[in-house]
Amino acid sequence: MSFARPEGYGERPRRIEAFGGRVRGRTAAAAACVVLGLGLVGGAVTGSWLTGGSGGEPDQDAYATAGGLWHSIPVDQLFPRTVTGTGAGPGGADRTWTRIAVAPDSGCANAFDPLLKKALAPVGCARLLRATYTDATQSYVTTVGLMFTKADATAMNALATRFKNERLDRRTDLMPRPYAAKGTAAAGFGDKQRASWTINVFTDAPVVVYAVSGWADGRSVDAPQPAADAEQSGATTAPAQAGLGNEAQGLADRIGRDLRRTAVGGSPSPSTAGGGAS
Repeated sequence: MSFARPEGYGERPRRIEAFGGRVRGRTAAAAACVVLGLGLVGGAVTGSWLTGGSGGEPDQDAYATAGGLWHSIPVDQLFPRTVTGTGAGPGGADRTWTRIAVAPDSGCANAFDPLLKKALAPVGCARLLRATYTDATQSYVTTVGLMFTKADATAMNALATRFKNERLDRRTDLMPRPYAAKGTAAAGFGDKQRASWTINVFTDAPVVVYAVSGWADGRSVDAPQPAADAEQSGATTAPAQAGLGNEAQGLADRIGRDLRRTAVGGSPSPSTAGGGAS
């Protein structure tokens, strides 16, 4: 295949060469922008998934992977034996939690108060995993739960929207139940000992993460307070003053974050360290 010679062929080669250089330069720049743009989009999606933000439709492979993690990875990875929360305490103080009990994996039949069970019913309960931790001074105990649901992304979005709009995560009649284990600091951690709690409905994974905290000495609590309120500056309730809102929120955040990292092929964060099952 041959083409006619362009006008000025051989007369102004430097101009043509320069023009070709500009075209090649612009093409390379455009390609770089495309690559950079794709990288930013990919980074935004991954970052959104790890932080729980709404970055559009969740990755279906990661969504499906997250739903099956309850039977595919060790308990020490879901609930590390030791969890370190840098800046997780009141005033940005550091926290260290030690796992003292792991509940047998089960359904949700007796794990929730009736109203909370009813609120979660639309997404179904495929499996429930729970572990109880205590702080470094063994003054507080906190149960963290991972409820793996049977729902698709649409149903999880609907549930998350309802919890947000109706503030269901702040109602005292919708508190999760703790897991008490005999012979541990949580032996007396029952329904009346619940002091603060948090519930997080994921929209990018079929999982509901929750945590509920209380005092390790078994004292009952007359006025429990949701973690979102107990963490507020100036809160004067007993759970807030003791930092029990931070206990619940800090553990739930870190367990949930590591679950997401595992689902997208990463590893638990440096703030968590696995150990033998207790």
